[in-house]
Amino acid sequence: MQPIEMNNSTCVIIPAYNVADSIGGVVSGVRRYIPVVFVADDGSVDDTAMQARAAGAVVLRWRRNRGKGYALKALFACAAGKGFRTAISMDGDGQHDYRDLPRFAAAHRRHPEAIIVGSRMHAKGNIPRARYNSMHVARFFISLAANQFVEDTQCGFRVYPLKRIEGMCLTQPGYVTESEMLIKAGDMGCPIRFVRIGAIYGRIKSHFKPIRDVTAITAYIISYFVVKYTVEGICPRRPNTYKPGGIRDKIAANRMGDVMFEMLTVLGIIPLTGVFLLLFGLFSKTTAENYASVRRLDQGFYKITLATHLLPLILVIISVEKLAGCMGVRMRLVDGFIQKYYPHLW
Repeated sequence: MQPIEMNNSTCVIIPAYNVADSIGGVVSGVRRYIPVVFVADDGSVDDTAMQARAAGAVVLRWRRNRGKGYALKALFACAAGKGFRTAISMDGDGQHDYRDLPRFAAAHRRHPEAIIVGSRMHAKGNIPRARYNSMHVARFFISLAANQFVEDTQCGFRVYPLKRIEGMCLTQPGYVTESEMLIKAGDMGCPIRFVRIGAIYGRIKSHFKPIRDVTAITAYIISYFVVKYTVEGICPRRPNTYKPGGIRDKIAANRMGDVMFEMLTVLGIIPLTGVFLLLFGLFSKTTAENYASVRRLDQGFYKITLATHLLPLILVIISVEKLAGCMGVRMRLVDGFIQKYYPHLW
C-alpha cells in the first residue's frame, strides 16, 4: 500500500487507555497509509505504551488517567509542534477501521478547510439501541449549536486542520471535548463534513460511560446555548457567536465556576427557552434578523423550544420501557418519539 498524500503534512493521533490488546494492530494498520502516528497513553495500567512503541508510534505518556479531552489536547499540541498541519484522530480500541483512511483523505482533498467526521448513523442495526437514540438527540442539539448539520456528532474518527484547533479555546474535559470542538468550530463558521464508516461494536469495550458522559455533554451543550441564544437575541445578523476567550470561555476558566454555571443553566433551560422564543418574536421588530442561525433554518423557534421542553419526557419514557421489560412486555416508544420530536431541520 502506498502512503496517503495529504499535503505531506498529516499525522494520526490516538488517545489510548488500557488497549494493549488492540493498539499494536491499530498502529501497524494506520502506518500502512500514514507513517507518523502519535499515541497518548492516558495513564494505562497495562502494556499500551509498550505495544504502541513496538508498532512504530511516538508515545506520550502520563501516570494517571486524565481523560480523552486532555489526551487529545496534548496530541494536538504535539502534532502542531512537530510541524504537522493536519491530524486524523482515531480510537485505539479497534472501533475505527484504518482501511477507511483513504476515504478521509479524499474528503480532505475536496474540503481542505473543513473538519471531516466519520458517520455511523446509516448503520443503525449495528449500534446498540440506547446508544443510537442518544446519538440522535445529540446530533439535533449539536447541529443547532454548530449552525449546520453534523450527521454523527459522537464519532471520534475525524480529520482536523490544526489551524482550526489553534483558533479555538478548548476548556472541557473528558468526552465533552469532542462535542465542544464541533460546536465551537461550527459557531466560528468552519464547515463540517462527514464520511460514512462502519459501526464496529461487538466485543469492543468502550470507556464511554453513558449516564456520566451523556450528562456531562448535555450540560455543556445547554450552557453553551444559553450564551449563544442570549447573544443572538440582542445582536442583529449574527449566527456565528463564538470567539476565543469570549463569555463561555471566561466562565470555563474556573472549573468550579463552570460546573456551577452548567448546573444553573440546566435547571433554568426550560423557562429560558420560553424567554428566547419570546425574544425571537418581539425583538425581531427592533433587532433586525436576531437569532440569525434559527432564521436560516426557516423553521421558526417553536420546534427547538418543543424539543428542549420534551427532554425530561424522554427519561420518563425510558423508565416506562424498562419497567415494562421487567414485566415481560417489549415496548419501543423512545425510537418513534425521538424521530418525531428531534427532526432533521437542515
